[in-house]
Amino acid sequence: MSATLGTLLQTLEPSWKIRIYERLGEVASESSNPWNNAGTGHAAFCELNYTPERADGSIDISSAVKVNEQFQLTREFWSFLIGAAHLEKASDFINSTPHMTFVRGEANVDYLRRRFDALKDHPLFAGMEFSDDPAVIHSWAPLLVLGRAKDEAIAATRIDAGTDVDFGALTRELMSKLTENGAELEVDHEVRGLRKLKDGLWHLNVRQLVGRTPQDVTARFVFVGAGGWALKMLQKSGIKEAKGYGVFPISGQFLRTDDPQVVAQHKAKVYGKASVGAPPMSVPHLDTRIVEGSASLMFGPYAGFSPKFLKNGSMLDLFGSIKPHNLIPLLAVAKDNFSLVRYLIGELMASKGKKFDSLREFFPEADPADWRLITAGQRAQVIKPDKDKGGVLQFGTEVIASADGSIAGLLGASPGASTAVPIMLDVLKRCFPDRIDGWQTKIGAMVPTYGTLLSDSPERAKAIQKQTAAALELTA
Repeated sequence: MSATLGTLLQTLEPSWKIRIYERLGEVASESSNPWNNAGTGHAAFCELNYTPERADGSIDISSAVKVNEQFQLTREFWSFLIGAAHLEKASDFINSTPHMTFVRGEANVDYLRRRFDALKDHPLFAGMEFSDDPAVIHSWAPLLVLGRAKDEAIAATRIDAGTDVDFGALTRELMSKLTENGAELEVDHEVRGLRKLKDGLWHLNVRQLVGRTPQDVTARFVFVGAGGWALKMLQKSGIKEAKGYGVFPISGQFLRTDDPQVVAQHKAKVYGKASVGAPPMSVPHLDTRIVEGSASLMFGPYAGFSPKFLKNGSMLDLFGSIKPHNLIPLLAVAKDNFSLVRYLIGELMASKGKKFDSLREFFPEADPADWRLITAGQRAQVIKPDKDKGGVLQFGTEVIASADGSIAGLLGASPGASTAVPIMLDVLKRCFPDRIDGWQTKIGAMVPTYGTLLSDSPERAKAIQKQTAAALELTA
């Protein structure tokens, strides 16, 4: 998100001075690191939480369409950067990887069929296939079928237009180009505090972690893209727009294999159905991951709890974020989400054998000797103040900006990085209202369909998808 915003600003206003502070020794070491996330180019092709079932049995596809529209904007921007030589080689960070949904049981098969029927004629989901024939599913993803009982009811959808994204590689490349074009990047630097000065500028207290040298910095605009730590910085800023907000940190793990014989049998991101009480980010999925040109498989995530807001955070993060103004929202969410608490306790208490049994629901012939457990990134789910309930747990991405637009921060998780471009364009619109009209020509060159909906024009949707696929060397 920060690298995307910096790239947009540098393109729109090349004379502006940009300085980036990173508390770790290199960028993209937290949530953007490829092994800290699933790398899904979120287009709602396979994620069932974007297509809930209504009371009358119909399928609501509105969220799926919205997420897909957002990802199309991100793809357009990446295509522009490739064409402008701002990014060198698309395959360094994005690769074609079919997206599949896989379910078991008659009721789930029926739901998936209805979901497919609701999506298949939409222009953004053209090319999606459905099958409940084990032979067909085997041809798509053999590991899902091998060793499975012949009479088990299973079904899957598949679309070739899916992608695997290495957001770490993308972030590093964007940051490298930013600094090449004049931005300053300070690693091993932590922002300890910030306050608004009478002249409208922000004063930042920055400390160099190696050598402990303090710095006093002033800025006209501040963006806090610090993962879970963004809440801490927004609270320190004192802006009223951050009042009442909290976060609930969820840790995670994945099973990973690099065994070439296993990896060669599965080229897809296959999402299943979440357990009762599980947050959307804990939907089980068996994924192809391509990092630095090498393919691996990951299965998970297995959710857990840690009070840290970042993997490299503090055990006091959660407790330090509790303030009088967000206590009621926090308590309201705790009261209304016992199922989530039970789910997390169950995950924490699950043995290694039980965790592996979850993989075998997807891949019946999985061998424990081929897999190892890795720790994923921390996810800080947004707790948002609500007039009626006191507080609600929000599964998504939330931007908090001050009324005067001088500071903005990002909270939340998935779809996150896949929607970085439309979210950061929204930040520009909210924080620079006096300039946004003058930027429209340049924004139009970078993201041609911004401000419109591809859903409204099937022919244009097809043309744009084909154009970005060609630029990014992807399956159309």
